[in-house]
Amino acid sequence: MDGLTAGALSLFPDGATVEDGELALGGIRTSELAQAHGTPLVVYCQQTLLSAVRAYRTAAPGSLCLYSVKAFPSLALLRLFAGEGLGADVSTLGELAYALRAGVPGERIVVHGNNKSDEELAAAAEAGARFVVLDAPDEVDRAAAAGIERVLVRVTPGIEADTHPAIRTAHHGSKFGLTPEQALVAIADAREAGLDVAGLHLHIGSQLLDSEAARTGIEWLGAFAADCRAELGWEPRVIDLGGGLGIRYVEDERPPAIGDFVRTLLERLEHAWSLHELEHPETILEPGRSLAGHAAFTLYRVGVVKAAGTTTYVAIDGGMSDNPRPQLYGARYSALLANRAGEEAAGAYTVCGKHCESGDVLIDAVALPEPRRGDLLAVPGTGAYTLAMGSNYNAVPRPAAVLVAGGDARVIRRRETVDDLLAPEIT
Repeated sequence: MDGLTAGALSLFPDGATVEDGELALGGIRTSELAQAHGTPLVVYCQQTLLSAVRAYRTAAPGSLCLYSVKAFPSLALLRLFAGEGLGADVSTLGELAYALRAGVPGERIVVHGNNKSDEELAAAAEAGARFVVLDAPDEVDRAAAAGIERVLVRVTPGIEADTHPAIRTAHHGSKFGLTPEQALVAIADAREAGLDVAGLHLHIGSQLLDSEAARTGIEWLGAFAADCRAELGWEPRVIDLGGGLGIRYVEDERPPAIGDFVRTLLERLEHAWSLHELEHPETILEPGRSLAGHAAFTLYRVGVVKAAGTTTYVAIDGGMSDNPRPQLYGARYSALLANRAGEEAAGAYTVCGKHCESGDVLIDAVALPEPRRGDLLAVPGTGAYTLAMGSNYNAVPRPAAVLVAGGDARVIRRRETVDDLLAPEIT
């Protein structure tokens, strides 16, 4: 591969190759993608998406697996996943609408949210959602009034996952879920209100690079389920373990394989339930990032290249409006010059966006051949929490997205236009 290492290429989707020195996906060169669809462009690989789905199904054949829609709301992805038997984990009225429009049946939808509106609860009831996850004490009466029948209770065990503080969700003081004491009261109140309290929900955090925190959470959950039996005469028949498995954004990250991670969790669950002599529950998994994140890269066009002191900036035609993760979480990325992928690196360059913020830096330092105006820069690992979290800052239209399969690139999200930006304005 000349200047491109196998490790660097492994950050890209499964179908990525280098052909005559140029990055390609499914046999389509990146220069062809850029010419046909413009840049910035988010490029998804169907092969990689399906491989991830099937890894979950193989590791947990008896579990209900739900795509966490917040990772990237997309009708194309939801339909692809639904065809493989997956459902949807939604947390807003909009995400529910995506799932329903994509044809996901209500019995494969779980509705979350730490501040559900009455409208959202009513929509969940109308959709026949499999479960609504109670996240606050006052949701018991509101869910019953909305016509909800089946619920889970989200409990927060006070576990600190080894991830960025902004994406920890089970620590003391989290805005999500109920403390153990609150959860016991909510279970009792919900049963008294006539709700079918099917089980418990636990989500440790996002971008987990090992299973330790999740294992600890499951052990805690087994003990809590035993407490529920002792204090309430009730034990969960359903356990929703959430999602959280991370992906590789840079070469030195080593998250567990999907199969290894899931099998570890299910084995720990079986052990915890056996330890407390609980009846083995139905399980639910809610992957998002680990389904979609590795399956895409973003293609940018290089513009200005200039030195500023000891830093050489490489400015691209996107930035924090299509990927705010570096600003929000200090997220790290890698990159390569897609049209010159076989060349040796000439130095370390800082990749910045076109927005009016000094903090609009996508990558602090990445080894590249000497960039030139017009080059194509490919950033892997952008299939989740990029477009989904994007904005129109500086009135920049959001990028298009394509899905590559069978040697064809199909547009699954059209590029926004300036007219789209102006459409909501009232003059």
